[in-house]
Amino acid sequence: MTHPNEELVRRGYEAFLGGDLAALNDMFADDIVWHVPGNHQLAGDYRGKDAVFGNFAKVFELTGGSFQLEIHDVLANDDHVVVLARATGKIGDRTLDDQGVQLFHVKDGKATEQWLYSGDQRAADEFWGQ
Repeated sequence: MTHPNEELVRRGYEAFLGGDLAALNDMFADDIVWHVPGNHQLAGDYRGKDAVFGNFAKVFELTGGSFQLEIHDVLANDDHVVVLARATGKIGDRTLDDQGVQLFHVKDGKATEQWLYSGDQRAADEFWGQ
């Protein structure tokens, strides 16, 4: 049987890739915090749904809609979800192909915080640029 927090995050990935912000709105706590590491134009801490959704819009704007996530595996318990995923995309002549980890904190059926860990942070910084 799949843990409900795994189901939540898998639905979130589908909603993200499908541009379904209404579904994501229901899955995220109002005060969600989204941590993006690195030294690039998208790096930082995004607080609240509007800020997080603005970050998502910028991801798709910069990549011309080419950004994709492919789940390799999901590990979940009552408080956390860990996703092993491959991120790909293009910005001009730059390409991204990164094996990374996303860690979610979940409370009361909603994602409350997310940390992203790139497999190659320097390559991610170069891809996303300044």
